Amino acid sequence: MRSKPDALDREILRLAVPALGALMAEPAFLLVDTALVGHLGAAELAGVGIGVAVLSTAVGLLIFLAYGTTPAVARLLGAGDRPAAIRAGIDGIWLAIVAGLVLVLATPLAHPLVALFGAAPEVTEHAAVYVRISILGLPAMLIVLAATGLLRGLQDTRTPLVVATAGFAANAALNALLIYVAGLGVAGSALGTVIAQWGMAACFVWFAVREARREGVSLAIHWGDLGRTASTGGWLFVRTLSLRIGLLATTVVATQAGTVTLATTQIAFTLFSTLAFALDALAIAGQAMLGKALGAGDVAEARAVTRRLQAWGVGFGCVVGAALLALAPVLGSVFTSDAAVREALPIALVLLAVAQPIAGFVFVLDGVLIGAGDARYLAWTGVLNVLVYLPLLLLALVPGWPALATIWAAFSFGYLGARAVTLGLRARGDAWLRVGRH
Repeated sequence: MRSKPDALDREILRLAVPALGALMAEPAFLLVDTALVGHLGAAELAGVGIGVAVLSTAVGLLIFLAYGTTPAVARLLGAGDRPAAIRAGIDGIWLAIVAGLVLVLATPLAHPLVALFGAAPEVTEHAAVYVRISILGLPAMLIVLAATGLLRGLQDTRTPLVVATAGFAANAALNALLIYVAGLGVAGSALGTVIAQWGMAACFVWFAVREARREGVSLAIHWGDLGRTASTGGWLFVRTLSLRIGLLATTVVATQAGTVTLATTQIAFTLFSTLAFALDALAIAGQAMLGKALGAGDVAEARAVTRRLQAWGVGFGCVVGAALLALAPVLGSVFTSDAAVREALPIALVLLAVAQPIAGFVFVLDGVLIGAGDARYLAWTGVLNVLVYLPLLLLALVPGWPALATIWAAFSFGYLGARAVTLGLRARGDAWLRVGRH
C-alpha cells in the first residue's frame, strides 16, 4: 500500500535527520584533524592527507558492514521476523571484529604504503606516523559500522546520533590536548581519534547486546553465518573498491602536481566528505525504507519512496551547494595558515559547489539500490564509472593544464556525472525491485 507524499516525507525526515548527525561524525573527525594539523604546516597537512587516503580506503572497502547490514536487517524486519533481523546484525559485528584484527596485522606496511604516493620525504614520514597509530582504531571503526547498520535496519537512527555526538566531542578535546598541549603533533591527532573510536565502539556493542538479549538471540559467533554475511557483501566490496580507486587516483595525481595541490585537495576532500555524508543521510533513509518495503512485498511503496528521495536529494544538493559557494572565499583561513593553499582552495570549492545537485541525485539513488539489494549492478557500473573518470583525471598532469581545476572538474562532473547516468537508468526500470526476505 503506497503511503501519501507527506507521510513519506515525515518518515524520510524521521530517519534522515538523526542519520545526518551520526554520519557527520566521521567527516567531523577529519575536519577537526585537518583544522588542527593544518596550522602545524603544509607538510604535516599533506602527510595527514595521504594517511587519511590510506585509512579511508581500508574502512571504505568494508563499508558493506553497514550498507549490507542495514537492508538485510530491514528486509527481515519488514517480513515480521525481528529476532532473525537482530541475528543478521550480530553476524555483521562479528565479521567486523575479525576483519579489524586482520587489518591491525598490516601495521608494518604503513610506511611502504604511504611511500607509494611519491610525496616529499618529510610528507611521507608524517603520513607513516599517522597511519601506524590510526590502524589501531580500525577494528573499532568497523564495529561501529556494523552496529550502526543493525540499528538503522531496525529503523533506529537516533541511537547512532547520540553515540556519534559524544565521540566527536571526545575526539575534538583529545586532539587539541594531544597535538598542542602534549606537543605530539601528527601523532597526537591520530592517537586522540583512536581513543574516541574505541569509546564509540564500546557504546554500540552495549546497545547491540541489549537488543539481542531482549529477543533471546544468541551472541555466539556462527562461522557459517559469518561466511554467508561476507559473501553477500562481496558485490558491495567491488562497488566500494571502484569508488576508492577513483579517490586514491585523485590523491596520487594531486601528489604528482605538488605539495600545495595535494594540501589543497586534502582540504577539499575533507569538505566533500562532510557534504557527501550529509547527502548520504537521505541514502540511509532509503536503505532502511526500501529494505523494509521490499521485505513486506510492497513494490508500490518502494517506488513512492524512491521518487520522494530523488526530489529530496536534488533539492538538498542545491542548498548545500549554495552554502559552499558562498563560503568558498573564506574557508581557507579555517583550515590552514599557508598562503598558497588558501589562495588555491576556492578554485576547487567552486567546482565542487556547482556539482552538489548531481551529488544529491547520485547519493540518494545509490542508497535506494543498496536498500533493494541491487549490489551486483552497483559493482559493475562502479567499475565502468571509474574507467570514464581516470582518463579525465590524468589530463591534470598534461604540461600547461591547470592541475587543480582539472582535477576537480573531472571529479565533480566527469565522475559524479557518470554515476548519475548509470544510477538514473537503473532506477527507471523494474529489475531492481525484488521482494522477499532476501
